Amino acid sequence: MSETVLMKGNEALGEAAIRSGCRHFFGYPITPQTELSAYMARKMPKIGGTFLQAESEIAAINMVYGAAAAGVRAMTSSSSPGISLKSEGISYIAAADLPCVIVNIMRGGPGLGGIQPAQSDYFQATRGGGHGDYHLLVLAPNSVQEMACLTADAFNLSEKYRIPAMILGDGTLGQMMEPVDFSALPKPVFAEKPWATNAMGGRRGPNVIKTLYLLPEELEATILEREKKYDFLRENLQRYEARFTEDADIILCSYGITSRVVETAVRELRNEGIKAGIIRPVTLWPFPEKIFKQVRPKAYLSVEMSMGQMVEDVKLACECRVPVYFTGRTGGIIPSPAEVIAKVKEIHREVCAVV
Repeated sequence: MSETVLMKGNEALGEAAIRSGCRHFFGYPITPQTELSAYMARKMPKIGGTFLQAESEIAAINMVYGAAAAGVRAMTSSSSPGISLKSEGISYIAAADLPCVIVNIMRGGPGLGGIQPAQSDYFQATRGGGHGDYHLLVLAPNSVQEMACLTADAFNLSEKYRIPAMILGDGTLGQMMEPVDFSALPKPVFAEKPWATNAMGGRRGPNVIKTLYLLPEELEATILEREKKYDFLRENLQRYEARFTEDADIILCSYGITSRVVETAVRELRNEGIKAGIIRPVTLWPFPEKIFKQVRPKAYLSVEMSMGQMVEDVKLACECRVPVYFTGRTGGIIPSPAEVIAKVKEIHREVCAVV
């Protein structure tokens, strides 16, 4: 039975987290994600959960570390500069192989930048963001419905694989309102946690969770063992949406809100006879490189709200077999369909010219 309601992206994300079994939220307000914290502040006390506005982003992420170590589902959220402050704690959580969900509703940067939407935290999210060899599972919704569904997925996958998961949204997705069907959410799947510090209700002795290894051989062995998990996820957890790729001369790659601009552009280009296709990564890490080995366009175009960060992963995925171009806006400006269409036509004249 459908449970469809009209909700803001930030609030839909919070409701999805609650329905997924999250009962511990630690955060700090920052535009444009503050509605998520406000939603959890209203809802958590009513369901016996814990909401705590920490004294800083640094405190909030360390509270997540403690809750996750105890084996409970925990979440924090912030926006770009706040995630930078959390980066040391995120590295600790990854090093401890703890599950949790971290939400980044991106805004313009660097520095304080602006409060408008951006996608310039791609490198930070997909390359770890903090110190050391580690990865986050990074999920990129492009609608309010996906904000909810991918949040439920994030909790399940994070717990199954003991890896911190990040929802990488942007200010537009966080603030916009769309219908959300909560009956479509993946059901919570709770993994066993024999590693948790809560001693399983006294049924066994306590565990110790640490990230410090004074012997270099022990640290190396730990990192190499974790890398096996990353290799498994790279092979088995690539998610994407591909459309019109079978005959495409030019494939446009984008994620998040920008992918919806690209959808409009591709429809118009197809109507004009230009064979354009779409690859939309849903997992930004692991990046869906397999689909790039299955298609044979004459060129790729990465469309982003940044100075071109995902374009590097597109080049790696297609192994530079064909040219990879970039177009985008930054500073909090969303590229328009007309701008994307103009760039595609420019590329089309170059790569599809009759000799």
